[in-house]
Amino acid sequence: MRWGHHLPRASWGSGFGRALQPPDERIPFLIHWSWPLQGERPLGPPRAFIRHHGNLADSASWSGRHGRLFPSASATGKGTGWDPEAIQRYRWNLAEWFSRLPREERQFGPTFALDTVHVDPVIRESTPDELLRPPVELALEHQPPQAGLPPLALSQLFNPDASGRRVQTVVLYGTVGTGKSTLVRKMVLDWCYGRLPAFELLIPFSCEDLSSLGPAPVSLCQLVAQRYTPLKKVLPLMAAAGSHLLFVLHGLERLNLDFRLAGTGLCSDPEQPEEPAAIIVNLLRKYMLPEASILVTTRSSAIGRIPSKYVGRYGEICGFSDTNLQKLYFQLRLNQPDCGCGSGVSAAPAQRDNLVQMLSRNLEGHHQIAAACFLPSYCWLVCATLHFLHAPTPAGQTLTSIYTSFLRLNFSGETLDSTDASNLSLMAYAARTMGKLAYEGVSSRKTYFSEEDVCGCLEAGIKTEEEFQLLYIFRRDALRFFLAPCVEPGRAGTFVFTVPAMQEYLAALYIVLGLRKTTLQKVGKEVAELVGRVGEDVSLVLGIMAKLLPLRALPLLFNLIKVVPRVFGRMVGKSREAVAQAMVLEMFREEDYYNDDVLDQMGASILGVEGPRRHPDEPPEDEVFELFPIFMGGLLSAHNRAVLAQLGCPIKNLDALENAQAIKKKLGKLGRQVLPPSELLDHLFFHYEFQNQRFSAEVLSSLRQLNLAGVRMTPVKCTVVSSVLGSGRHALDEVNLASCQLDPAGLRTLMPVFLRARKLGLQLNGLGPEACKDLRDLLLHDQCQITTLRLSNNPLMAAGVALLMEGLAGNTSVTHLSLLHTGLGDEGLELLAAQLDRNRQLQELNVAYNGAGDTAALALARAAREHPSLELLHLYFNELSSEGRQVLRDLGGAAEGGARVVVSLTEGTAVSEYWSVILSEVQRNLNSWDRARVQRHLELLLRDLEDSRGATLNPWRKAQLLRVEGEVRGLLEQLGGSGS
Repeated sequence: MRWGHHLPRASWGSGFGRALQPPDERIPFLIHWSWPLQGERPLGPPRAFIRHHGNLADSASWSGRHGRLFPSASATGKGTGWDPEAIQRYRWNLAEWFSRLPREERQFGPTFALDTVHVDPVIRESTPDELLRPPVELALEHQPPQAGLPPLALSQLFNPDASGRRVQTVVLYGTVGTGKSTLVRKMVLDWCYGRLPAFELLIPFSCEDLSSLGPAPVSLCQLVAQRYTPLKKVLPLMAAAGSHLLFVLHGLERLNLDFRLAGTGLCSDPEQPEEPAAIIVNLLRKYMLPEASILVTTRSSAIGRIPSKYVGRYGEICGFSDTNLQKLYFQLRLNQPDCGCGSGVSAAPAQRDNLVQMLSRNLEGHHQIAAACFLPSYCWLVCATLHFLHAPTPAGQTLTSIYTSFLRLNFSGETLDSTDASNLSLMAYAARTMGKLAYEGVSSRKTYFSEEDVCGCLEAGIKTEEEFQLLYIFRRDALRFFLAPCVEPGRAGTFVFTVPAMQEYLAALYIVLGLRKTTLQKVGKEVAELVGRVGEDVSLVLGIMAKLLPLRALPLLFNLIKVVPRVFGRMVGKSREAVAQAMVLEMFREEDYYNDDVLDQMGASILGVEGPRRHPDEPPEDEVFELFPIFMGGLLSAHNRAVLAQLGCPIKNLDALENAQAIKKKLGKLGRQVLPPSELLDHLFFHYEFQNQRFSAEVLSSLRQLNLAGVRMTPVKCTVVSSVLGSGRHALDEVNLASCQLDPAGLRTLMPVFLRARKLGLQLNGLGPEACKDLRDLLLHDQCQITTLRLSNNPLMAAGVALLMEGLAGNTSVTHLSLLHTGLGDEGLELLAAQLDRNRQLQELNVAYNGAGDTAALALARAAREHPSLELLHLYFNELSSEGRQVLRDLGGAAEGGARVVVSLTEGTAVSEYWSVILSEVQRNLNSWDRARVQRHLELLLRDLEDSRGATLNPWRKAQLLRVEGEVRGLLEQLGGSGS
């Protein structure tokens, strides 16, 4: 999973954006959007619209026109005799309908809407001669515009052609994902807001909606009146509108049009009932309403359904062929000022800017991501993925569901060929062909594919003319959606999946759909089905013959017939176990143990890999496919199976259950091993994607230590850990989250996990006084069972300790507390001394290296001596004088039963039994502490050791002191000191 472009090191913003909303209950995106628009006007007008044509300088702001969004009633329908009020009401209703967004779009902020900002894709005018040329095999690269044919803007589509003739019919075509639906939506909204003055009336139709009507006769006036009630009064005047009437026909590939007179007769009466396809044919013939303007959108394979003599202009929607358009799209999407509202966390402008800058630098490098973002749909996927990675994620939102929703937005309801009787889903065909290619790549650990590789998967098993026709349509309409030409040096002529994770998603889909079958399985299935069909009849005949004839072999044959389906069932079960075994082995590959977790890998693939460039002579790194098993688990979740069923890729409940059982069996064997932190997070991420708490609870019941030290805990990672482990019942012996860049929001998310922990390590996280509010609430929780709390190397300050003491006062579980190097100073230690007696269970307190002086340290030591349960107090590396250290040593040994005070490596003339504890803390934090300050303290400790060695005559003690002196000198040498 690699887009791997190296960039200069830059900081990451962890609290970015708003979480992606669950896609259920969404409003269909341009699916049946020509349903009846009835009801009252909306309470307020839709937002003003800003259209961008490639750069911000050309943007036209409409934000100051809230009172004039729609044309006035007097100006509407001027010169036509139409009812101005009806047209005005129609504009309001149409704008309200087309302004609705699927839930997947609402992640960019509550005020985000497609009618507020927009980037037009490039539209290249093409000629009929170009369309008649045979397509080049696997021609995935976008062809640059020819000289003399500049890109078209929406406002120029109906301009006169090169010879000066009026253009009445425009056909816009493009592959899946180029932005046809969004372009139509924006054009309709343009008209609603009065920015298409050339047209007094615009009537949009969804060809999917028209195709659902079947052959039932209906007139054009009935079609309009049923869908747009306000237009009933103006229908008789449609013919008078002439070229000022615009019909928009979206998705023409959904209709089977027949322009032969023998197939579709002539009809010029808009009130004459005909089949919907016949009405469209006569409109395009210019036989019905000959003066009306028509805009058609269609997939590339369906261009030929309209004879070229009826088309005035062809326009190919080329997506974002300019990198500047891609960058502008990301700026507008990711720089929403209210991004993150509703999630509790709003991204700071600096964080958003940093994210956009890193993405822009990756695009400027002409890397593979720029080739992927040629399609606006993939720009959307990049933005959605970044929101998932950098925003607080609501429960139920997974990476797999983002990819599944992305495919639903592009393929929902799409059939490969509307004229084919099989009515095959376009997504099902893609899963069978592209999924096979993706899985073969994962199996052989490659991401680059030759033309032979691609053709081999596309043409496998094709024998009939109908199958070749379906392949031709898929190549023209969808192949570019999944594959892109490789732009990396030395890889010319090869192809890659448009985004790296899409290969792993399709490979996982290929497996869970059961499309991967061996020859033995295929033959066995056919035999079992054949035997199953005739088995009952044969069994009946054999039973009769066995009674009439003394044939002993018949009962044996009878039983063999029954056994065949069982044998095949066991064969399928073995196949599932083999798939589960391969999946688990891929998840726990030792070669991947020390790389980043998959979430960081995804972020790096989009934003660029930070650090130095790899030398071209170095051997290439092994391809990593850690998302493949994770996607397999995610696709088995109930939500994703429901969405896939809508796409024509159903996964049966029984198959999902048997696959899950096979995976659980293998995970139970291999999942007990101790994993490095990044791999452990990947394991938890698999369970998060699977979305099955019972499954996860059984598999993770043996997990006792959660060690994620060093993993950068972004909001989504905190959500993953909390969702998977927060509902468990057994206690966790230790939770280690040291050096995880946690913030207070992360602490709140992880609270259910903390309540299960006995030892909690939060060292080196930069937690300040604000985080202590959440730690106080944790300590006061009635389910808290923490016995050891490590907060060292966090700037808690005295204000934070005051909050912690409130929590400790009501806590009965904590016995060991480490506040090493937390910036307490004299104030913090004095506060501890004053309130230490409020807790009666504490046994060990570490306040070393806090910059405290003699007075505060002595006060805390006296309070510790009087504490009923405290046994050990660490005070070394504080700003203590020689006299102060001596007083504290004397106090620690003055009476029996009190807490021992550790201030040095020596106790009198002997080595302290805690010398290894002190030096191990120094060694562990050597790179994060102030080197000069640590060196000074080590030199003081070395002097104490030398003085003690000189004051004793015991040779054993001298030997011990010399050994510790050697350890201290070694640390001083690491710091650059003399060590002498």
